[in-house]
Amino acid sequence: MYMHHIIAINLLGGYSLEVEFSDGLRKVIDLTPYIGEGISAALLDEAYFRQVAIESGGGLAWPNGYDFCPNFLYSDVGSLALAV
Repeated sequence: MYMHHIIAINLLGGYSLEVEFSDGLRKVIDLTPYIGEGISAALLDEAYFRQVAIESGGGLAWPNGYDFCPNFLYSDVGSLALAV
């Protein structure tokens, strides 16, 4: 299975991000449905949400260890692919 990697993030406001993958695909992803309970509750604080970073495996991660696999973000999630 091919592993996609996120190479760029642009915070859009609320809990939405624009991400760019290593193959050039860009998507707007709304993470609202995936945050709010358990370890993800910290992300409800927008200042904390903005601490998102690209982890070494090419996914998204926050300081508390909450993360998203890049293949999940590539293939699923409430997202909209952007034309390049």
